[in-house]
This record gives sequence, structure tokens and C-alpha cells, in this order.
Amino acid sequence: MILAQLQIRERGDGDSCVADNGFCPGWIADNWERYRDPFLEHLQLTLVSVAIGFAIAFSLALLAHRRRWLIGPVTQVTGVLYTLPSVALFFLLLPVTGRGKTTAVIALVAYTLLIIFRNVITGLEGVPPEARDAGRGMGLTPRQLLWRVELPLALPAIMAGLRIAVTTTVGLTALVFLAGAGGLGEEIFNDMQFRSNVVVAGGLCVLLAIALDLCVLAVQKTLTPWTRA
Repeated sequence: MILAQLQIRERGDGDSCVADNGFCPGWIADNWERYRDPFLEHLQLTLVSVAIGFAIAFSLALLAHRRRWLIGPVTQVTGVLYTLPSVALFFLLLPVTGRGKTTAVIALVAYTLLIIFRNVITGLEGVPPEARDAGRGMGLTPRQLLWRVELPLALPAIMAGLRIAVTTTVGLTALVFLAGAGGLGEEIFNDMQFRSNVVVAGGLCVLLAIALDLCVLAVQKTLTPWTRA
């Protein structure tokens, strides 16, 4: 509280808008650089976590697709991880991995697993039986059938899960400052009493989520041209 009061007092010198805690475009223009590094940290943590989570969940889904008995246990374990409160998970990991980005990435990856795993399984289960029969009739091996027939047809569901995982991770990354990993959440927390700061830092989180979602959507449309019609 004392730090916040000092920050407000320092901002208030010579600027009535800032002193009155208003929305100050002039202050935002003069202090835009302070958000660059937190934004890049936020972006990096999001992309790294989603990439690792996708690799793990996708591999588990392919394995479970061939060995059906694994679907239940994997869903239960990833479901438990997903239901853990994010703040509690950070503090549970701190004694093991310490403060920093490692703790943040482990926690963020844990929250992507259930979303991506279930969507990959759903996509593969939604492949029409006649498509598989046609592939087998063409002499495709099980591996060729998976990569040439099943996965292409499952792509819309897989990419939908990836979009949900990306936007969810952007939001959760705003809390990783509790683990000492930085990001835009740290900017919000350090100066929560200043409206302009909260609007800019929070707005950047929203814009990042929208931008990444549009990027994944563009990739989806590129990889699945048959769905445009």
C-alpha cells in the first residue's frame, strides 16, 4: 500500500490526470516501453507452455487411440491437474522447482493437457468409418491410415482444442508473477491503483489472446481448405 501511494505521488507531479487516477493517454504514450519486456515474457511463456502441452497431450492421445484402455486413466489424471486452482499449484511447485519460469511453465502445461487430449481423441473418434474402410481398401498400413486419413479429418477438432488452450493459457499466464516468472500480471499487480496501467496491461492480455486465436484459426483454415465451403 505504501509503495502504491508513493507511485501515485510520483506520477502526480505535474500531471493532474495522473494524480486524479484518470485514463491518461499522455502517460500511456510516455510509458509504453515499460510494457514491452513483460509483454514479450507473457508471449514467450504462453507459446512455450502450449507447445510443450500440445506435444505431450497429442502423443498421449495417439497412444490412447491405439490402446483404448488408456483413455480413462489419462483423462482422469489430466482432469485432476486441470481442476487444481492455479495459485495453489504454483505454491505446491515452489518448494520443488523454486521461483521462476520453470514453475510457471510446468503449471501452465498441466492446464493444457486435458483440453488438447480430449479434443484429439474426439477428433479421431469422429472420423467416419467409411473413410477408414476406404483407406484400408487402398492398402494403407495402420500408420499410413492414421497420418493420411484420420488425422487430416480430425484436424478441425484438434485445432479447436488448441485455440481453447491458447486463450486459456494467456489468461492463466497473468498469474505467473506469483511464481516469480514476470509477465503482464506483474505490471497489473505492482500498480493496481492506477487505472491507466491496469487498462493497458489488461488490454494487452486481451489483445494477445485475440491475436493468437486468430493465428491458430488462420493455420486451421490453411490446413483444412475443405471446411471453408
